[in-house]
Amino acid sequence: MPPHSAAPGGRSRIGVRLLLVTVMAGLVFSVLSTLVRGALAYMDERDALVDELAQVEDIIQPALAKAIWELDRASVKVHLDSAARLPALGQIVVTIVMADAEPEVHARRRPGWSPDASLPVLRRSLVYSPYADSREVVGELTVLANGGELKRRLYRELRIIFATQLIQSLLLAGFVMWMFNRSVTRHVRDVAAHLDALSPETLSRKLVLRDKMKQNDELDQLAGGVNELQHRLGGHLAQQAQYEGELSRHRDNLAELVGERTRELEAANLKLDQLSRSDALTGVSNRRHFDECKEVEFRRAQRTQQPLSLVICDIDYFKHFNDTYGHMAGDDCLRRVAVALAECCRRAGDVVARVGGEEFVILLPGQDRAEAQQCAERLRAAVQALGIAHTASEVAPSITISVGVAGLDLKKMESVDAFYHCADQALYRAKAGGRNRVVCWEGEA
Repeated sequence: MPPHSAAPGGRSRIGVRLLLVTVMAGLVFSVLSTLVRGALAYMDERDALVDELAQVEDIIQPALAKAIWELDRASVKVHLDSAARLPALGQIVVTIVMADAEPEVHARRRPGWSPDASLPVLRRSLVYSPYADSREVVGELTVLANGGELKRRLYRELRIIFATQLIQSLLLAGFVMWMFNRSVTRHVRDVAAHLDALSPETLSRKLVLRDKMKQNDELDQLAGGVNELQHRLGGHLAQQAQYEGELSRHRDNLAELVGERTRELEAANLKLDQLSRSDALTGVSNRRHFDECKEVEFRRAQRTQQPLSLVICDIDYFKHFNDTYGHMAGDDCLRRVAVALAECCRRAGDVVARVGGEEFVILLPGQDRAEAQQCAERLRAAVQALGIAHTASEVAPSITISVGVAGLDLKKMESVDAFYHCADQALYRAKAGGRNRVVCWEGEA
């Protein structure tokens, strides 16, 4: 459905929202009005209840006083039972004053009644006149109101008030909805239908609102805005068609130019990535690439239980070589050694990297310690076979390397750093044992 079309069934969404808002406002108003009028009704009902109790006292007091004077306990009980049946009364207590004995108390309480501190307690002395100009106090009458009766009356009054207010609110909401549909909704539907039927071919047709009750109001302004928008849109479409013709002439050239620049950028990025992962002097991998590969291969070996070995090579007495032949010769020596190492490790997955000045590492996935030891011997022999003169060496007249080998043992090497440390310890033992040799880590502490 287009965003400006009417809701299903011809019912206006705005009208429904307005109706809901009006009904909700009516409900809120009804609740607030009920609360205010309920507070006033509570005061009135409370006063009416107290008045009823006062009338009961006025009526029953003379009869009770006479019955007490005449020591007619049966009449006293009859009067109490009769008064206790009144709905407004919660408890009635008669205290009979005796001259030579403790006061005698007679009480009647409504079942389920409990005292309510918010309601007053009426007390009145029971006075009897046995003859003219005499007054004798024979007891005291105490009357307590029934709070349950007060609540019942109050709830009945609140229901009447709320129902009245709710009916008024619903009538008001219906009237507002009727007026809104008559003066707004149908014209908005006309606007929506007009916009829904618009196309580039019908932009010249103007919007006219039919059967409006008043002229020159906001709806007329809306219709005028729509017609002005159609006029401007027609001019814009004509100008757009002109621009599209010009744009189409340059589109092919632009696509070709973008493709060429993209290919150049991809080639540059590939070259930059290769440079960032290779050693600038020797051309083999650098420490960054080796660190990434060792983490990946270590986790793979943990997961698949496949063998993994690490070889660390160090050129013997390379500092003496630099001091004797110069740094340019030292750089050339490093390049030739790196080529020799790389020539010996051509399997897919093998990684040869320079990680220090004269230190190289070789990562051998899929090879156990014995295979790695054989590979290390080939590496040592290949470097010695280069025949690079080294008169300052204490082990041979030419360049040699010391090699440490470690095969991955997951029970003893819980991390890749521990794995590397074991290979480094083997290299240390190769140097300590006279250099130009291969030493394997055997699992010693």
